[in-house]
Amino acid sequence: MSLNKNKIFGYTALVIMVLGTALLVIGYILYPDYPEYAVGLCVAGVGFYAIAWAFNALKGRI
Repeated sequence: MSLNKNKIFGYTALVIMVLGTALLVIGYILYPDYPEYAVGLCVAGVGFYAIAWAFNALKGRI
């Protein structure tokens, strides 16, 4: 399996999206009674999605 730069960016974006989804789910399910923890985890999850989107946008340009 040959990994070029585009495949590495694609796999990295996928892994970051999975981590962002995990943070969103943990914030929603694990801490429903503590909004200060849930909001922090959800904001971090959305940040992970933004970074994954940037990696996906860079995929063909570097």
